[in-house]
Amino acid sequence: MKGKIGVTTENIFPVIKQFLYSDHEIFLRELVANAVDASQKMKALASSGDFKGELGDIKVSIELDENEKILRIIDRGIGMTEEEVDRYINQIAFSSAGEFLEKYKDQIGSIIGHFGLGFYSAFMVSKKVTIDTLSWVEGAKAVRWTCDGSPEYTLEPSDKTDRGTVISLYIDDDSVEFAQKARISQLLGKYCKFMPVPVVFGKKTEWKDGKSVETGEDNIINSIEPIWTRTPSELKDEDYLKFYRELYPMEEEPMFWIHLNVDYPFNLTGVLYFPKIKERMSIDKNKIQLYCNQMFVTEHVDNIVPDFLTLLHGVIDSPDIPLNVSRSYLQSDSNVKKISTYITKKVSDRLEEIFKEHRDQFEQKWDNIKLFIEYGMLSDEKFCERAMNFALLKNTEGKYFSLEDYRKAVEPEQTDKDKNVVYLYATLPQEQYSFIEAAKNKGYDVLLMDCELDSHFVNLLESKVEHTRFARVDSDSVDNLIVKEEKAKPEMSEDDKKALDELFKSALPEGNDYMVEPQNLGENSAPVLITQNEFMRRYREMSAMGGGMNFYGSLPQSYNIIVNMENPLIGKIWADRENQTELLNQVVDLALLGCGLLKGKKLADFIARSEKLLK
Repeated sequence: MKGKIGVTTENIFPVIKQFLYSDHEIFLRELVANAVDASQKMKALASSGDFKGELGDIKVSIELDENEKILRIIDRGIGMTEEEVDRYINQIAFSSAGEFLEKYKDQIGSIIGHFGLGFYSAFMVSKKVTIDTLSWVEGAKAVRWTCDGSPEYTLEPSDKTDRGTVISLYIDDDSVEFAQKARISQLLGKYCKFMPVPVVFGKKTEWKDGKSVETGEDNIINSIEPIWTRTPSELKDEDYLKFYRELYPMEEEPMFWIHLNVDYPFNLTGVLYFPKIKERMSIDKNKIQLYCNQMFVTEHVDNIVPDFLTLLHGVIDSPDIPLNVSRSYLQSDSNVKKISTYITKKVSDRLEEIFKEHRDQFEQKWDNIKLFIEYGMLSDEKFCERAMNFALLKNTEGKYFSLEDYRKAVEPEQTDKDKNVVYLYATLPQEQYSFIEAAKNKGYDVLLMDCELDSHFVNLLESKVEHTRFARVDSDSVDNLIVKEEKAKPEMSEDDKKALDELFKSALPEGNDYMVEPQNLGENSAPVLITQNEFMRRYREMSAMGGGMNFYGSLPQSYNIIVNMENPLIGKIWADRENQTELLNQVVDLALLGCGLLKGKKLADFIARSEKLLK
């Protein structure tokens, strides 16, 4: 029998080959998935009693003849009758291929699932395809379907004697990579390693007499019951860790994990792991693998889970996520939104559970998950609401506090005259050592905020926690960081202020903006302090992190030069400013040294002067 495939356009095969799939390697996933479906249906018929014969060994076999460039996908599933071949293979559901594809061009990938085109992906890599099939139905006759990539086909009797289907792909010359054992093995490992029916590719090998030889045992490439398909109660920690090592053999062990399992109002299973982040600026995203009924789909889940959750590793499996469709479609799909909300809630639940029940473990893990928590709080409002209950702050002495506990601890000493609780923090403890010590001597506590997102994070906390203000410990003199009462400023004329400004700027290195400010800090306080305005510095850092404040990032560095007019050395310099150049340079360089700005020639001059004084 000969015939034409039921389409109204002659060019359907070029369309399939070039347009339906962006990646030709998908063909193997589609064909193996069809074979697995047929096998699963066969098992269902047997378990229901509709099929009373011998079920036999249910598996999907992949065979490759590298010399002839023929790839076969073989199953012992339900098979097809001649009528079913005509219905499912010949009658492609297109009234007009061109019109249909144009209408659905943004969702083109979903056509495969909805219109049964998975089989036709074979023509992306093949010059000819044959189907030999025998239905499970008693009395059925085996048939062979053959097509060379045109709308014409032949359907004739087949000599196949056992139930199931064999699809033979005669690989095209421009797709010869798919006639190579290593390439097929790689694709099976990528797409089929967790399919629910054994997938066999050749025989296992062993090393014997100095060479690799085949054994008689099937090389099963997949695990048919991955841990996400099992119930958490039957799993131990070692099971989760073993599975993680299978997925990411080069990674350090994860800190903890979350088992997802929901069947209403959508179906979703999976396991998500919190990886250990060693270098915070080299975070691996796209490490969550998306599956559909144990068939690998993609590692790009950024439209399915909130952005901050893409830092996690693991597996999500859901038949309710539309596959291979446009970003805009995913973002508007109601199931995707529900799944995203559910996963966020489960992650929040797990973090809060560890915080409440294993606080010591949570504190030990905090430095590794801090970036993740802050990223989530900054990017997802619902997660932020929950995280306010378990986010931690760490001080320069290595102690951890919840947000509520820390406020209670510092409120008595660190409330300013405007009733704001001032949170002092350091970013580089060694460079800011003198400022930290000055704050501690006043009875203040200093937080350590050394995460890349902290500039954004302190802004967030200021907006979420009422009557709260953050100040970096080196952003002003210690008395001005937390102003308890108004202080009298030095009485100076405008001319004197101008002269003071010019005097100190003459001793400062070029290339930065300086604002010289006279203050009364007491005779025992440092003669000169160099600070950076809290908000200008914070906005510069936010700009550097892509915070949408590029205006601030383009400005030159700006520093406040606080001159303590009550210090005796400043008094001496000011009284005889024409002759005290060396002393002026010494006190300015000392201040520059304290904030890490003394470099190059000025540092060498400072060391030479210091050695001279010591002699």
